[in-house]
Amino acid sequence: MTNISEPAKLRIGTRGSPLALAQAHEVRDKLAKAHPEFAAEGAITITVISTTGDQILDRALSEIGGKGLFTKEIDDALLGNEIDLAVHSMKDVPTVLPDGMILPTILPREDVRDAFISLKYKSFAEMPAGSVIGSASLRRQSIILNKYPDLKVITFRGNVQTRLRKLEEGLVDATLLAMAGLNRLGRPDVATAAIAEDDMLPAVAQGAIGITIRENDAKTRNLLDILHCPTSAIRVCAERAALRALDGSCRTPIAALAEYLPDGKMRLRVSIIRPDGSERLDTERLIDDPDMTNATNAGTDAGNELKTRGGPDFISA
Repeated sequence: MTNISEPAKLRIGTRGSPLALAQAHEVRDKLAKAHPEFAAEGAITITVISTTGDQILDRALSEIGGKGLFTKEIDDALLGNEIDLAVHSMKDVPTVLPDGMILPTILPREDVRDAFISLKYKSFAEMPAGSVIGSASLRRQSIILNKYPDLKVITFRGNVQTRLRKLEEGLVDATLLAMAGLNRLGRPDVATAAIAEDDMLPAVAQGAIGITIRENDAKTRNLLDILHCPTSAIRVCAERAALRALDGSCRTPIAALAEYLPDGKMRLRVSIIRPDGSERLDTERLIDDPDMTNATNAGTDAGNELKTRGGPDFISA
């Protein structure tokens, strides 16, 4: 008697926010298109996993732990064989992964810029002294305070929809979100303006989606190979190396951006800012032959330079 083979199954784990689900659906659709055996209805399932960062919404991320707030429970599910792969916003992923897990896939990177969103003003420069900006990001808060010390920033948590509702209710005069998230939600129109990278250096790996799997899962890794974008991975690698050298977490206002130049070289910019905006330190590296090794070395070197220049009290001050 011939056994009828079971249909192909692949289990994706993700957070439950609209943006996280949009990213998981993007990965599902790309896999189904690349591998016909996963094109059937239900062949790829999506499991929503609530993380600590999703559950605690009344405090700043820096107060509740920082590293791994949006990944730990998903990591546990992956290592426990409850899912086969996890889809993450790379800016949420700690620089050191748990044992037994690898990050083999970075999707093509989206727009890295931050979005300025206001119903009253078109830019920071238009905002009168005392205007209130809501943001959950210490990086965004500290950069604003550094450039516009007359403005006020408050901690502002919640997903895209929650923040927009708070803005409409007049709780703040403006807020900031990532352009990549708005684009993936099909809502770029929400942005009053995209902020140039020179005016607000992005978060490490902003706009990048990463996929983690179990280290010994060669089958899933092979399936994911076609989704991987090597140039995006090298950019993210340089930025994360700087973050790792700085031992950055959600308590740490750190910004970084690696970009390819027209001549094929890569420019890496890294900044650290005091949380109150009173001081900012910047550095950059030019990578002549960008690959994962050179990107790692340049990022590590840049991070170590800023750590030395800032001293042990810079970020905690």
